[in-house]
Amino acid sequence: MTVQFYWYPKCGTCRKAKKWLDEHQVDYEAIHIVDNPPSNAELKNIIDKSGLPYKKFFNTSGKKYRELGLKDKLTDATEDEMLEYLASDGMLLKRPLTVGEDKVTVGFQEETFEQNWN
Repeated sequence: MTVQFYWYPKCGTCRKAKKWLDEHQVDYEAIHIVDNPPSNAELKNIIDKSGLPYKKFFNTSGKKYRELGLKDKLTDATEDEMLEYLASDGMLLKRPLTVGEDKVTVGFQEETFEQNWN
């Protein structure tokens, strides 16, 4: 099984996750999250598969998130509106985003990767 690994090469957390995948010989397709962000439909599928709330997919510490004032906007936003924001700019997505056939991880925590991708 090949997992989709959405990452930003300049992100230290993404590089740690990639190193973990390499060391554990996980078969993955690396996708640059800014150059090739997931589409609205792909994101909806990923979020639904994860079972996580939409807000978990936002990079809340990112510059773009702050510039757009999303902290306040998301309190009343619908899921469709959140999808629009997320699909509009790969920098708004929490990364890395790792997607398998029936699993999704957001961010990188070694224990979570161990449980899901090993």
